[in-house]
Amino acid sequence: MAQQIHYGSSGVFTSMILIINSGSSSIKMAVIDMPSESLLAEGMAERLGEPGASLSWHVAGDTERLSLPGADHHVAMEQMLASLFGRIDKTNILAVGHRVVHGAERFIAPTPLNDAVIAEIEALSHLAPLHNPANVLGIRAAREHLPGIAHVAVFDTAFHHAMPRRASLYAVPYHWYIEYGVRRYGFHGTSHHYVAREAASLLGREFADCRLLTAHLGNGCSAAAIADGVSVDTTMGMTPLEGLVMGTRSGDVDPGLHDFIARASGKSLAEITDVLNRQSGLLGLSGRSNDMRTLLEAAEAGDEMAALAVDIFCYRLAKSLAGLAVALGRVDAIVFTGGIGEHASEIRAKTVQQLTMFGVALDTERNELHGRQSNGFITMSGATLPVLVIATNEEAMIARYVYGVICPEE
Repeated sequence: MAQQIHYGSSGVFTSMILIINSGSSSIKMAVIDMPSESLLAEGMAERLGEPGASLSWHVAGDTERLSLPGADHHVAMEQMLASLFGRIDKTNILAVGHRVVHGAERFIAPTPLNDAVIAEIEALSHLAPLHNPANVLGIRAAREHLPGIAHVAVFDTAFHHAMPRRASLYAVPYHWYIEYGVRRYGFHGTSHHYVAREAASLLGREFADCRLLTAHLGNGCSAAAIADGVSVDTTMGMTPLEGLVMGTRSGDVDPGLHDFIARASGKSLAEITDVLNRQSGLLGLSGRSNDMRTLLEAAEAGDEMAALAVDIFCYRLAKSLAGLAVALGRVDAIVFTGGIGEHASEIRAKTVQQLTMFGVALDTERNELHGRQSNGFITMSGATLPVLVIATNEEAMIARYVYGVICPEE
């Protein structure tokens, strides 16, 4: 729910940033006042292209819901903006920030959008086929409906662009990197960046002198090692398929699996990759759901495959966090975020139990309360290695990036 609007001394907001996150079947929006970072409105259009398509807006404490049967991105964007600007003066929108998943090595910072930049983003779709095309759909629709103001792309990969070569390169022929851009890029950069900065503040340390392990756990999952203000390693790679077990994505598998399954099943490489992206992970293991809440309930009720999926998820996460610690030298804190990371106390407990080599142990009560009564900390006060739960706010982070482009001197 959006916060109640609090007007400044002038009585109006003149530095609103509209954040747009366009997915394959949804569009999320938020309006954030800068530099206060006050959330003024948030909305979502979902199930686009389906009979059950709909949108909702939360503005100034009021909620609006509207059915949009069969609406595509263009229709949904038009209706969402019309609903929003019935409540907020569009002339107060300073700029629009667009989340884009993959920027490769071409886009390593927030980038003002024009036709040439959009074409380049579209050309990177082979690196994120589930994401970049949908991002571009949203960008095109928004620019058509909001001409004459700045549109800025913020890339999930950008925060990881400075990873050292020992972390970013694969042990494959080097000319693949030179000719095709084959390397590890990393994702969820805005989320990792946001919670790492928040963690440094809670720890009472300068962000530039802080070494953290961050775990963004949702339907997509990744962990990162952040040292002295920059990402030095992460679990996702050239595409969002690498790394941890996720909702429907397999994460790491033997590269020989493609050839084996192709020979055994007659499936094409594209079909196998699609299965690894859409029918694997928690869904594939459990045969039941990609939703961790459903699996935890099923495991509690005795579903062995749901329990196995949960165990594998936590083991692979713990194993990855332990491995990422190598990149840091020391670890000042572990941070959980994302839908699972923020709300699934059992997942945090099962993961941390496997990290006893770091001398870390949770406070059961603090963990069950998700750190809400302890300033995010779910370990005992004075713990050797603090563990925190921090709610991510990618929209606020994107707004910061965009505001820095539009108002660089403020």
